[in-house]
Amino acid sequence: MAEIARVDENGNVEDSRQVTDGNVAWDEAEELGVAFGCQDGRCGSCRVEIVEGMENLSGRTINELDMGLDESENFRLMCQCKINKGLIKIRI
Repeated sequence: MAEIARVDENGNVEDSRQVTDGNVAWDEAEELGVAFGCQDGRCGSCRVEIVEGMENLSGRTINELDMGLDESENFRLMCQCKINKGLIKIRI
């Protein structure tokens, strides 16, 4: 099982959820406070900072690249990410 954790501005874990490896974590991320609009990668409402665990996520999608979220940034759209394994720490 993978895990997604919401951290505060100091990097301290505030809350977390278990996620089945290889799944998109819409429900779990929403429970942690991530806002979802379109769930299609077009609106950007689910943009979060990946504080730790970027290597545990699926690759960026064309929709993320179209939003200007390139490899040089630590931001992802949660609706486009599959959590492959391990721990992901996000800041909302």
